[in-house]
Amino acid sequence: MKFPIGIQNFEKLRKEGYQYVDKTAFVYKLVNEGTYYFLSRPRRFGKSLLISTLEAYMQGKKELFKGLALEQLEKDWIAYPILHLDLNTEKYDSAEALNSILNRNLVLWEEQYGSRPEEDTLAGRFCGIIRRACEQTGKPVVVLVDEYDKPLLNAIGNEDLQNEYRKTLKAVYSVLKSQDKYIKFGFLTGVTKFEKVSVFSDLNNLTDISMLPEYVEICGITEKELHSNFDAQVELVAQANKLTKEECYEELKRCYDGYHFCPDSVGIYNPFSLLNTLAHYVFRDYWFETGTPTFLVELLKQTDFDLNKLTEEEVSDDVINSKESMRVNPVPVIYQSGYLTISSYDRRFNTYKLRFPNQEVERGFIRYLLPMYAAVKPSSGSSYLAQLVRLIEKGEPEEFMDLLQEFFSDNDYRVAGKKELYFQNVLYVVFKMIGFYVQVERCISRSRMDMILQTSDYIYIIEFKIDKSADEALQQIDDKGYAGPFASDPRRLIKIGVNFSSTTRDIQEWKIV
Repeated sequence: MKFPIGIQNFEKLRKEGYQYVDKTAFVYKLVNEGTYYFLSRPRRFGKSLLISTLEAYMQGKKELFKGLALEQLEKDWIAYPILHLDLNTEKYDSAEALNSILNRNLVLWEEQYGSRPEEDTLAGRFCGIIRRACEQTGKPVVVLVDEYDKPLLNAIGNEDLQNEYRKTLKAVYSVLKSQDKYIKFGFLTGVTKFEKVSVFSDLNNLTDISMLPEYVEICGITEKELHSNFDAQVELVAQANKLTKEECYEELKRCYDGYHFCPDSVGIYNPFSLLNTLAHYVFRDYWFETGTPTFLVELLKQTDFDLNKLTEEEVSDDVINSKESMRVNPVPVIYQSGYLTISSYDRRFNTYKLRFPNQEVERGFIRYLLPMYAAVKPSSGSSYLAQLVRLIEKGEPEEFMDLLQEFFSDNDYRVAGKKELYFQNVLYVVFKMIGFYVQVERCISRSRMDMILQTSDYIYIIEFKIDKSADEALQQIDDKGYAGPFASDPRRLIKIGVNFSSTTRDIQEWKIV
């Protein structure tokens, strides 16, 4: 079985015999039920392959669809002129970068359909190309835009450059409205929707299918598709990992499933990680290893965001659909980028609860954040984590606290933030990581973060204070009866009181009993 890992061209996939999960019924539905669409999905989720599939269909390449749903659905197979714009190939570190890629595409299209001297702007040239393509072929034009938001994402943190990109893209995309009579179909994809309202403001007939139930399965792989397309391969992966087939399915689900793009929808597997695992017989964080969310760190720096709010608070429909500024709330971009997904939906108040979709995403996201909040180099984060977990498991609280204190040294190394928020964010990241290996319970309030760590041999109750004392922290453990539920537990109980200094931004003292 040939797995289409990194294959984004539908024609190559079909001609070279790669395995294909049939999404062509969605392609037919899009083209025959509407005109302009927008789809937001995380990176490496199949958006480019979907664009390529649409392109092959609209070119009338019937032979590529043999045995697929679209072969039976389409009767006419008309070839339309295609204008395919891929914005995923530049660094976008200057205004000229966007102009350059747009100009290169326009030149190619002008070589095919001609140009006029009076068309002296990017938008003007685009208008002329669409009109002439329709007039010369006698067929309306198909416009496909892949990763429309790549320039905007790369410019996060540079507001002037973002504004330049926004103006340029707005002018170009407005052409789709002004040249509507020459256009058969338009489809635009991206990771985020945070600029959709302003960039596409002139294109008011654009249908956003990102959260529509009927298109939830358009990208990615469902449980049903996994079983029907890859069951024999799952058996081989199970054997290689000394698992039963049922255990292997459970592990695949735990690691890579869990994306929900609308309330009460079927879960979607990350196709990139799933296919890599099936191809190589090894469970790894493939999706996260291919790219890190640097733009999210920029957002967190700008917003002084409380990491506990990622999965603890409800968010409104306006928030999840990016009608709030990302500089006020980074949650929409974090959600749309695939690091959070919908957990539940309250129809009465139109609010969502979010969560990490699966183990790969949660583990990768927290590991990536660790060096941004704590004095740990990216290359040594896993080593620090291993040391912390081993000390907890061996019952060595003094050494554990020594190592934890190192996370609060070298204040300039990472994201600082407000005093109490900084303290809570560092502990959130550290104890989230520990929680992948040790049972962690936590209770958070405005001034403290309480922790209970449980291993097979030890129970740790940790009370944190800010600008008070370790004695006060220990006293609260006793006063609040935190140890009560473990009175008859045979494991050794260890109580730790910790005081954090907001002035020096480090752990000032601790006591262990």
